[in-house]
Parts: sequence; C-alpha cells; structure tokens
Amino acid sequence: VSVPPPPPTTADIISTVEFNHTGELLATGDKGGRVVIFQREPESKNAPHSQGEYDVYSTFQSHEPEFDYLKSLEIEEKINKIKWLPQQNAAHSLLSTNDKTIKLWKITERDKRPEGYNLKDEEGKLKDLSTVTSLQVPVLKPMDLMVEVSPRRVFANGHTYHINSISVNSDCETYMSADDLRINLWHLAITDRSFIFEEPEDPSNRSFFSEIISSVSDVKFSHSGRYMLTRDYLTVKVWDLNMEARPIETYQVHDYLRSKLCSLYENDCIFDKFECAWNGSDSVIMTGAYNNFFRMFDRNTKRDVTLEASRESSKPRAVLKPRRVCVGGKRRRDDISVDSLDFTKKILHTAWHPAENIIAIAATNNLYIFQDKVNSDMH
Repeated sequence: VSVPPPPPTTADIISTVEFNHTGELLATGDKGGRVVIFQREPESKNAPHSQGEYDVYSTFQSHEPEFDYLKSLEIEEKINKIKWLPQQNAAHSLLSTNDKTIKLWKITERDKRPEGYNLKDEEGKLKDLSTVTSLQVPVLKPMDLMVEVSPRRVFANGHTYHINSISVNSDCETYMSADDLRINLWHLAITDRSFIFEEPEDPSNRSFFSEIISSVSDVKFSHSGRYMLTRDYLTVKVWDLNMEARPIETYQVHDYLRSKLCSLYENDCIFDKFECAWNGSDSVIMTGAYNNFFRMFDRNTKRDVTLEASRESSKPRAVLKPRRVCVGGKRRRDDISVDSLDFTKKILHTAWHPAENIIAIAATNNLYIFQDKVNSDMH
C-alpha cells in the first residue's frame, strides 16, 4: 500500500529563489530560515541529457526566530531575499535577509586534508615530544568533498520596517536594502553604519494614504553603479548615490489615480507592488501600471510614453501605439477615461535586455516580448 507523502510544514514553504551569476548554483530560502543551495550537474558521456539537473549542494540555517523585547515583537526567521555576490575567487558569497537582519555568507569547498604532522597525531592531539625522533613533511590527501558555509558579516539594526529587497552594486563592495519607507546603502566590510536614503514628506501632500503610497516596492542599481531607481505607488524616482537627501529625478507614473485612492484602498489595489527597470545605457526607465499599460521615461529628452500590452494591440509585427488616459475635459478619439481603467489588469513585472532594446512584460498569465522597430522588422 503506497502511503501519500505528508503535507509540507509551514517551515518548508519556499519564500525566495535566486540563481547565481552563471546559473550553476541555485539558492532557495524558506519560512524556516534555511537556505538550500543546489548545484547544476555537468553533462556526462554516459547520460548526455542529465545536464541541467540540480542536486543539493549545501543546506544551512541562515536565520533563527528572535524576539524584540523593546517593541514586544516577534521576528520571524523567514528568508525574504537572497542575492549572490559576483564570484571573486574559488569561494562563493551570498547575502540573505529576514525582516530585520542581513547576513553575508561564504561558501567554500574542501576535498583534501593534511596528514603527517610532526607534533600532532591523526586526531589532532599534541604528541609527547620525547616520541618525535624524525621530521616529516605533511602531505595533502584526497577526501570526500565537504562544503563549508561560514557567516562573514551580520548587518543588523538598520531598518525600522520589514526589509523587502536587497540589491548588490556593480562595484562588488556595496549593496542596498529597502524597507517600505527608506533605503540603506551598506559597505560589505562595515556592519555598524549605513547611508540612509529617505525623502522628507511634503506636509502639503499629507493624507491618510501618505505612508502607503510612499512605500518603496522596488529598487534597482543602474548599470553604471552611480544611480539607483525606486518605485512607489504613484512615482518612479532616480537617486544619485552621492546625494542621499532627496531624489534627483521624479516621474509621475499615474498621477491621475491620486483622486481614486479611497476606492483603490477598498479593493486592495493600493498595496500592489510594481517593479521598475533600466535600459542598458541607463537613459530610459520602464515601469508598469493598470489596464495592462506600461510607462517609459526618457531621462535625456524628458519625454514619456504610455504603451499597452494586450492581445488586441500586440499582434506579431504590429507597431505599438501610444495610449493616453483622459481625466475629464475634452477627449480625443483613442483616449481612455480614468473611470474606464481595468484595475484587475496590471503590469507588475517588467525586464529590459541588458544590451538591446528588447523588453519583456508580464501581464497576468501572458508574457509579451517587444523589440525596437529601428533594429528589426519584428515587434
């Protein structure tokens, strides 16, 4: 009689997945605070189709449940995000974070062990010096592969709110962590201080929804490493890492929704987490909106455009036409009224090819890929 496997416990539920820069290693974090690293198997002559399979490489406990006695708050061990650092030597390094604490881990391999010490026996205990009659050169003998994971740094007490995301800079020395209201810039060698990016609230714009709509839903380093991009509910902002006081550019994604915040709060849309993306040269910004619209902002010309990812407008080789949302007053023929927007259709996830003008847009269960018409006949 076959017995069905037991249902997974809450601790086993995977909460984040992240490939390293080559795709050879895959790390998962779970609600139990564990990190499991899988390694891709090399292709063998006997089984040429086995390449691509991932086997468990190492498992370790990254975070434990904690209790903040000052705030009478329980801190979960759940891993919110994992980010790999670019490989500098034979060892691998990754950052893992729960709601409050970020940790830097080093992963190393050992497949040899030293043997033949003069002053120690095989168990590592010191010999009686009177028994040492000759000197020998220690040698390295092969052993079963052992993967060792060791904590290198702990970055704590940097956030008042829960940490949503972390991003490693191209300099491989700094990284940033973001909670709902602010972003911290850390140096990997310094654990007790960080630079804080937080825009002061404008008292004239303060409302019941201020804290919700100013929550940062995504943060991305520019390819140059000089700037960072942040997305909140209504805007996307560019920050200069040398000026943490305020953003240097702010773009309105859908400011026409400001008068609709009550209804967006009632239908929970106000809590949607939109992502943002840079193009390869950091000159254009892309982010999503409602009604399957997505927005692009040219930082040099200050021009912006609204485009739509839908089956009707995205037939092969068709050129995307700019869309416009109308807020009262005169309306052009192709304009769409703000009251007619479909809030169940939303573009939360977007990606831009690192070198070419090719973009990928995820709209509910559809993936759209668009290409620049200047470079190709396919769109």
